[in-house]
This record gives sequence, structure tokens and C-alpha cells, in this order.
Amino acid sequence: MPIDRARLAESLRNGAAVLLQERNAEGYWEGQLSSSALSTATAVCALAVVNRNDTSHIYSSTPFTALIDHGLTWLANHQNRDGGWGDTILSESNISTTVLSWAVFAFADRTKTQFQSTLSFAEDWIRAYAGGIEPHQIAQTILSRYGKDRTFSVPILTHCVLAGRLGTGKEAWSWVKQLPFELAACPHHWFAALRLPVVSYALPALIAMGYVRHFYYPTRNPLMRWIRSAARNRTLKILEEIQPAGGGYLEAIPLTSFVAMSLAASGAIDHPVVHNALRFIVASVQADGSWAIDTNLATWVTTLSVNALSRHPDYETLVPENERSRILHFLLNQQYKNEHPYTHAAPGGWAWTHLPGGVPDADDTSGALLALSHVKDSGDQILQAARAGIEWLVNLQNRDGGVPTFCRGWSNLPFDRSCPDITAHAIQSMSLWKNAVDPAWKGRIHRFEQRALRYVIETQQSDGSWHPLWFGNERENNHFNKTYGTAQVLIALGRLDREWFSSKIEKAIQSGAGYLLHSQNQDGGWGGAMQLPATIEETALATLALASLYRKLFTNGNFSQLEDRQKLYNASIRGASWLIERTNLGRRFAPAAIGFYFAELWYYEKLYPIIFTLAALCEVVKMIEIRL
Repeated sequence: MPIDRARLAESLRNGAAVLLQERNAEGYWEGQLSSSALSTATAVCALAVVNRNDTSHIYSSTPFTALIDHGLTWLANHQNRDGGWGDTILSESNISTTVLSWAVFAFADRTKTQFQSTLSFAEDWIRAYAGGIEPHQIAQTILSRYGKDRTFSVPILTHCVLAGRLGTGKEAWSWVKQLPFELAACPHHWFAALRLPVVSYALPALIAMGYVRHFYYPTRNPLMRWIRSAARNRTLKILEEIQPAGGGYLEAIPLTSFVAMSLAASGAIDHPVVHNALRFIVASVQADGSWAIDTNLATWVTTLSVNALSRHPDYETLVPENERSRILHFLLNQQYKNEHPYTHAAPGGWAWTHLPGGVPDADDTSGALLALSHVKDSGDQILQAARAGIEWLVNLQNRDGGVPTFCRGWSNLPFDRSCPDITAHAIQSMSLWKNAVDPAWKGRIHRFEQRALRYVIETQQSDGSWHPLWFGNERENNHFNKTYGTAQVLIALGRLDREWFSSKIEKAIQSGAGYLLHSQNQDGGWGGAMQLPATIEETALATLALASLYRKLFTNGNFSQLEDRQKLYNASIRGASWLIERTNLGRRFAPAAIGFYFAELWYYEKLYPIIFTLAALCEVVKMIEIRL
């Protein structure tokens, strides 16, 4: 199948220009996250609960009422046609976001009637989903949605109780499961063994929401009641110690709002944690009255942008040395030099953002290590940073050989477990820098790669795909994004050193490539799985993976099992053609909500389609050139 090379070149030029224009004045990328109905609802609830409990007028100088009204108006204006709300304005309605949004209209000015139809439509949606809007129906539906993971079910139900949606008085709290907040007073290295009912990064919610439930509905067990009451001051002190300077836990509006509303409702409205959380919430509101799920993904999108641009044949012209130096300076400054106070992660990792609420994680550390290789200079500082990053990843590896997101050994809940795409990303970054580490570490790195590859092979699905952790597709039955996961693993495996190639690796690559080949839509695009509507992000990543494999196969003669190179070539060309058309020659990039945030919350990022398309088209250009 031919491709118009002039249109391909024009799309590449335009795409690179669009991405470069997205940099800020400091020379790196911040991106733009989607507005979130869920974040807006939780922020409004936090502000309203503070307003209601601020009998001493501590916060009288802050215009909470106007922010609440603007937030409710935004929610009403962005209700889906079916009456529910999705996590983004592109998302399908879901029970969690709909219940949270419906609940906060209890705080609306009762003298105004403009929200009556909004409430009526929302209640119709909830009745159809949950069977009704009675407290037991709401509670049972939310609890069954999340199972044993209390990370989000307890905050949702607490939010509903505080809004008066689960009844009145003490008995309303009976619908909220008690979180063992007293365990937060234990030494942090016990946490993984304690198998807490929340994920590793939800310690603030464990403390604040555990305490507010105890405050209103303490256990009948006198010993447990005494222990929890005695743990109050210690756990609140921990909550204060781990709160970042900006006030936002993980830079996340929902988590910070849940903490603020819980403390404000349980006699701690004047606590420093509440003051700082409210400062963060107020500072984070957007011009249209909504809130995003997080402040930004600046470090993540910067590393993605650099890694995409580095594939461009004119990379050093597009990003000259002085600009690469600015990016290098930014990335080096984002590496953690001390133990993190929140997760107690060792020094050496990177977070998704440059802001104080970030927490070092494996995917961002791998992305930063890859980006450093493309902006590096000859100084010792970059080598020291790379060594620290590699050692950080090696020490994070789980017993199963896989790499988790934040903390080693937390395997009780899904978002704390190892996952194949993050593991493959770590393998890829390791291959670039392993010769730069201390010789004493080379044996450990070799064992890391060996165990990680075994894990990746073992987690491949029977259809040849891999499931990612932090990306999904709403239209897939289980919300998996097989295209994203498979593409990311194949991109990493395609860059392996020859020493690692074995029949098992080649078979895994063949099966993964086969999955992508068979799941391509007739129009040339890819969705998150077979027969799903195509998106720019998913099509770009699948195209990038297949074109990369073709180049590796053509130039190195690896992957003996991939006998039909032409299939890889044809599928890549069709994918590139789809991208050229869909983006109007690299000028328009409509994002899709394929990102997962904490607790399976959907988001989209403005830069994802631009970055992924540029990387894919660069790889297709190189693929075509080796055929000529």
C-alpha cells in the first residue's frame, strides 16, 4: 500500500511545530489535563462542608460561596444527555462520578430552582443503575463496585453522608466502612505487611476518612474505641508531616478534597492541614469553574515529548543544544535527592510533576532516564543522576520480577501490583544506561532484566496482548486498553540487546505483533481492543510499535518468527495514513479519555495525541527510508 510521502513529510513538520509550540517559557512542557466532573464535585463538597462548619468565621475572607456556585453551574452544564456524569466531558456516565455530582447539589441555594431538572435527570439515571436512591441502594452499589478496595468506596460514601444523601444523624455513618486509620501510626515499613484496605498512595484518605467515621460512629468495642481515640493526635501529625508545601496531596483535587471535608466535619476545621488543603483547592480552580483531576503531568509529558522528538530526523535542529540544556536542567532538578516523606521512597526517582505533591514512581523514572539519554552532555552530573535512577528501579522490583508503580511489596490491591507495561518501560531505560553504573551493580541489573523479562512473558494474555495499569478504554468490557499495553511492551522488547533474544522472547514478540495486526480496524486505525472505534493515541502507539519492529527486523535480522515483514509494513503505512487524515496533516489533535488516574478515574491529556502521533510518523519515515 503506497503512502503520499509529501503529505507524510508535511504532517511530520506540522506535528513537530505544534508540539514545540506547547512548551512554556522555561522550555519544558506542562500539558493540559481535562476538566473533571468528579474533581469538581469533590472540591465543591469540601468547600461547602467548610462553609457549613465554619461557625467561627475562620475562612470568611475566602469566596467559597462563589466557587461553589460556579462549580455547581459547571456540573449542570456538563451533565451527560442520559442524566449521569462521566469523569471527563468525553466520558460515559458512571455510578461513582454521578453519585458524587448528584450529592453536591444538596449544597445548592434552595431559593434557586435552576438545578431542579439537573437533579431529576441524575436521580433517574441512578435509579436505573442502582435500583433507587435510598441510602442502602447507594451504599450497596458503591461497595460492590469496588469490592475489598476501600480506597474510593469509603470516600464516595463519606462525601454522600456529608451532603446528607445517606440519611441524617449518627445512623447515616453506618453505611460507611471504618478505615483502620490507627494503623497509620505504625512504622511505615510495616504497611505492606499490614495489607491495608487502601492503596499505598492513599494514606491521607485512610487517616482523614477513618477518623471522621470514628468521630461520628465509633465502634462498640471499648478497647478499639480507646485505641482509635488515642491515635488521633499522632495520625493527624502524620497527615500534617506528609502534606506537601503546596497543600495538595499528590497534586490531586479529589484526595485533597476528601481530606479537607473529613477534618472540617470532625472538629478540626482550623487544623493546618485544612488551611493548606483549601489553599490548594482554591488555587487549582479553572477559569470555567471546574477542577481537573491533578494539577499537571509536567515531568511525564516533558519526557514523552523529548523521547518523541528524538526520533525526528532533524531532532538536533528542532531542539538545538541550548534548548536541550534547559530541558536537561529541568529534569535533573526533578530527581528526588532525599527520601520522600509520603511514601518513604528512596532517593533517585522522578514523579509525574515538578510540583511538591508529586511522588516518585517507576514509569516516570523510566521516562526520565530515556529522556536524559537524548539531552545529555558530557558532565558527571547526568551520569550520577542516571546511576541513581537505575538503582532506584532495581530496588523497586517485586518478587514476581515485575515493577510496581510506587512501592515494592504492596500486592494486596490492583493499582499497587506489578504491571507489564511499566516493567517493559523499566527494561528499556535500563538498556541505555546499564554500562554507566558502578560495576558492582552490573550483576544486579542483569538479574533485574532476566526476572523482568520472565515476568513480561508470563503476563502476556492468550490472545498475544498485554494489559496496562494506568491506561484503559471505556468501551472495552473490562476497561482494558490492550492496544496501549501491547504497543508499549513491543516498543521496549524491540530495543533489547541481542544477548536477550531467545525463542520465548521472539514468540512473545510474534504473538504481540500478531495481536496488533489482527486488531487493526478496516479504516487503518486502532481502538483500545479489537473492533473498537479508533483514536489518535491508540492508532499512533500501535503504528509506532509495528514500524519499530519492522525496522529492527529489517536492519538486525532478529525476530526469526516474524516471517512476514510485509504485514508489519502494510499495517504501519495504513496506520500512518489514518493519522495523517485524522489530524488534518498534523494540525488538529482531538484527545481521547484513555488515561487512568488513581482508583480508575478517566482523564485525557491535550499533549498525548500530539506526542504519540509525532513519534509514530517519525518511525514510519525511517521505516520507508530503509526500504528505498
